[in-house]
Amino acid sequence: MSELLGLLKQGNKSALLAAVINAIIAVVKGVAYVFTGNVAMFAETLHSIGDSANQFFVFIGSALSKKSPTARFPNGFGRLVNLVLLAAVLIVGIMAYETIIEGYHHILHPVESKGFLINVSVLSFAVILEAFVLFKAMKETLHEVGIEAKGFNIVTKSVANVNKAKAATKLVFLEDAVATGGGLLALIAIVISQYTPFHQAEGIASIIIGIMMFFVVGKTFLDNAAGILGEADLEMRSVIGEIAYKDPGVKDVQDIAVLKEGDEYHVELVVEVDPTITVAEADDIKDRLEDRILRENGVTDVIVEFDEDDKYSKWKEQGKNNID
Repeated sequence: MSELLGLLKQGNKSALLAAVINAIIAVVKGVAYVFTGNVAMFAETLHSIGDSANQFFVFIGSALSKKSPTARFPNGFGRLVNLVLLAAVLIVGIMAYETIIEGYHHILHPVESKGFLINVSVLSFAVILEAFVLFKAMKETLHEVGIEAKGFNIVTKSVANVNKAKAATKLVFLEDAVATGGGLLALIAIVISQYTPFHQAEGIASIIIGIMMFFVVGKTFLDNAAGILGEADLEMRSVIGEIAYKDPGVKDVQDIAVLKEGDEYHVELVVEVDPTITVAEADDIKDRLEDRILRENGVTDVIVEFDEDDKYSKWKEQGKNNID
């Protein structure tokens, strides 16, 4: 039990915060839907339920992935977070389907909703909370990629770098971006339905929200399927190659492998050195490289191998992204 509690403390905080807030939002939206029968509110209720359950699983998965390697699993449990995320998106997929079906039925048989003020108040409250969670996910994204920003730059830089964030943070970012946008869309649809005879607007909004949810499902599935298979990180490989190439004892970089294990990077590096150096000098180079590479964000394991210098500068000639 103490080990489990220790692991939970290491879980993704953005996911836990998002799960709690979306659970509160789901309850409030559900109550509003029961009293008003508004189809856009129904879509938003399912959306929030899916997000809350999904983000809770993400938190658990991100925590358990930090478990130390065992004799049975010597490579650790890093990919567990990818597996949990694949299972979690199924929940969002089911909710997205139900949202689209309900919206379709409302377009065919439009019904005027009641409780305009209740719906507007609840959705406004939800959008504010979801925007808050999204902002926290933006700041967490920048923290994970090592970028500092203030003011509106937090928004622009986090959007530009979200693909570099950890899998759990990326999912929270995407889901709450869709949740915030979906809440605003539902608000617009409710206002249109209230002040015009076009009651199908709520059904159309429901379908659009469902499609947005499916976008999150698709992107999350593809990203985490690659993670389970063992995806190489070309950008990190380039960074590590440059670090190795600049070391005074390294003549050339022969081969680099950077494998993602959940949120962690495992690095294998083959460098060429002067064949006349001593074992002690080679050991100094190895220690230097390991110490420097381990300082890169997310790198937890480094293996350095040596080969004699062949007098051909493979790294410089082929380019840092073309090491075979």
